[in-house]
Amino acid sequence: MTISRRNLFVAAGSALLAAAALTPAAAQEDFYKGKRLTVLVNYAAGGPTDVEGRLFAKFVSRHIDGAPGVIVQNMDGAGGLIGTNFLGEIAPKDGTVVGYLTGAAWQSASDQTPRRVDFRTYEFVAYQPGTSVYFARTDIQPGLKDATDIVKAKNLIIGGLGVDNAKDILLRMTAEMLGLKFKYVTGYKGSQGARLALQTGEINFYSESPPSYRAIIEPGMVATGEAIGVFYDPGYNGVSFRVPKQMEGVNLLPFHELYKKAKGTEPSGQLWDAYRTIIALNGAMQRMVVMPPGAPQPAIDAIRKAIAAMSNDKEYQEDCLKTFGFVPEYVIDATVNDQVRKALTVPPEMRTFIHAYAKDVPR
Repeated sequence: MTISRRNLFVAAGSALLAAAALTPAAAQEDFYKGKRLTVLVNYAAGGPTDVEGRLFAKFVSRHIDGAPGVIVQNMDGAGGLIGTNFLGEIAPKDGTVVGYLTGAAWQSASDQTPRRVDFRTYEFVAYQPGTSVYFARTDIQPGLKDATDIVKAKNLIIGGLGVDNAKDILLRMTAEMLGLKFKYVTGYKGSQGARLALQTGEINFYSESPPSYRAIIEPGMVATGEAIGVFYDPGYNGVSFRVPKQMEGVNLLPFHELYKKAKGTEPSGQLWDAYRTIIALNGAMQRMVVMPPGAPQPAIDAIRKAIAAMSNDKEYQEDCLKTFGFVPEYVIDATVNDQVRKALTVPPEMRTFIHAYAKDVPR
């Protein structure tokens, strides 16, 4: 069949007009239409990551163009590593799965063993700076009435999720810097399991991120006198400290100020250097919204746009304040990928020291 030159021009012009009509906004709208989005949480149900992740899923779904159905899937284990690895190695790379991850940045930066998929190749959609709050049972001998009483504690039992988990490492490091003698029990399946162990007296010292501390520990165990907040990890950019937004209005000192108040000097030494290395990365990117490597750009753009709209949603803000006492602040600009990939680097000598420290488990 012969196609005239005129018809060829008409066909080509129509194709160009159709392509031009598919603007980035239209591509975002079309991408999720008729699809379902899975939000993968890398910790167990009931923990702080899950509480925050479910609120994220509930409200972000209202702002995704195309109105996809959204479900939450928990995949816990190995201190969050199982869910993180699943996202990159097995999950569909078509934009239908997004990870709501905790601890992934530190795990990637500190891990010395090769992975099937390098975490730095994931697609980083957004991240949220954060912190951890450390608390203890008040019935630790000889009794805790003030946060500084922790230096007098006897029979301290620290709980954790896994020897390589940043939470475990920081719990041990801060206790050692304070000169505490302690037992260490790890392997709890998420913070909900560790929290139950603390409530029953199986352990007596633990840490949680602000959503759980402010929503569960503070109005529950602290209000009844069963527990006392001891300190929190300050925000740290490698040069100076700051009060994380989640800790505004909470009557606790950051670790370095609690240390000085209890010991009379500033913290120093190799453990202090290692502690600052971990909080600089883990605190800067405590929560991460991540897609598998190679996820379609329209999907990434659509989720970023939805997070921006969600952040300005007054109902979302009110629900956050009611649920855990603060409104998360997400970094969502187009440079997020570059920021995260550059940050996922720890000096080799420090990585080796922390890796050895994690494996040298107290008996």
